[in-house]
Amino acid sequence: MIRILIADDEPMIRAGVRAVLATDPGITVVAEAADGHEAVRLVQSHRPDVAVLDIRMPGTDGIEAAAEIRRTVPGTGVVMLTTFGEDEYILRALGEGATGFLIKSGEPEELAAGVRAVADGAAYLSPKVAARVVAHLAADGAGARAGRRSAARARVDALTGRERDVLGLLGGGLSNGQIARRLQLAEGTVKGHVSSILARLGVDNRAAAAVVAHEAGAVPAQPGSRKAPEER
Repeated sequence: MIRILIADDEPMIRAGVRAVLATDPGITVVAEAADGHEAVRLVQSHRPDVAVLDIRMPGTDGIEAAAEIRRTVPGTGVVMLTTFGEDEYILRALGEGATGFLIKSGEPEELAAGVRAVADGAAYLSPKVAARVVAHLAADGAGARAGRRSAARARVDALTGRERDVLGLLGGGLSNGQIARRLQLAEGTVKGHVSSILARLGVDNRAAAAVVAHEAGAVPAQPGSRKAPEER
């Protein structure tokens, strides 16, 4: 059973998230908070597997709460709920250890998938979030976009072939166990590859590595998937 905390200053949003998660029999909501300060306190008390945080809340926002949760309860994964137009907040949250990012207007099944991925130790970037982050990083114009894409590809090309395989699946939201099964490797071997990938890319966590993978075009397309729009 995956234990969840939900934090959002809007009661209706909390109710909606709780209702969506209630459709998954393997997930239970153990606490709810209306702001980041309360979220941190309840995480420290309940020790949930995943905290689902609104990125913008009064007082202590989701980013500050994510940083404090990472510092005091590192066993709790953090999923951020965001809306279009909050790209800078997403980039800040990446630096504070959040490993899941979901659009509030996204498909309901994506919420449970993101929670499960983060609970399993994976990074989960909604395709729409990944597209927005990459677009934001390239916002300085075509030259800067090409330069960043080229730099990301150079960083990825410096990895071994197996590390590139692992990075691509990591960027697709797969956990170590799922990557191990896909590549027919031991899970410990995948964990070692992930550690090496983070070090060689110069990033702190799986979500940041996933952004590099998306920017470099290293994430394999999922069967039947459609490219997420970069603008809305």
